Amino acid sequence: MGFDRQKSNNLIASPETLAQFINSRASHVTQTSLYGYLKTRAGTRFPELFKNPDILTSINIAKWHIWLACVSDLSIFMGLLMHQSGRLKTSEIELLMSPMLDRILQETEITHEAGSDFETARKKVQQRISANDWTQDRDDDAIFSQSPEALYYWSPIADELKERDEEIVRNSVRFRWIEVRRSARALIDIDSLASTGLETRVGSNSFDH
Repeated sequence: MGFDRQKSNNLIASPETLAQFINSRASHVTQTSLYGYLKTRAGTRFPELFKNPDILTSINIAKWHIWLACVSDLSIFMGLLMHQSGRLKTSEIELLMSPMLDRILQETEITHEAGSDFETARKKVQQRISANDWTQDRDDDAIFSQSPEALYYWSPIADELKERDEEIVRNSVRFRWIEVRRSARALIDIDSLASTGLETRVGSNSFDH
């Protein structure tokens, strides 16, 4: 499916390791939340879902859209961690985070399974990250808003069942982010990222003589 499942213990100290962290954690949250929900609803019939071509198509589309929403939420959170540290200026955070989605997409094999709506969703996520106000403090529910919505919307479960499950489904994603946020705070190397941000800013402002 092209997701990076590596869970490196390396510090988040560069754009490369930041992208790896966001991608791997987003992939993990996507898989555990989507497949966990499907398994709960399908019970012993869960393996049969993957034998039905129509259901499998819906699962794959859901998987990619939920992953994209997870990347979106976690990207915003990581940028806000940088702001809260006081070590990076807003302009430096923007230079680090604005190209982050493109970096992650380049490292991930996006297949036709993502569906025809994926490109539109990608543009919306890119706009969310690029236009984000990194100085605005928000609680976790406000930051991690897209992934619970994506799981609820895209899961290939009958609408009447999803309506009954809505609170549980949304909370299942929120719960899975708790450990990710703890890891992010433990692994992020603000000083190294600050140096990267400064180098990027200097490079972008350089003039030819």
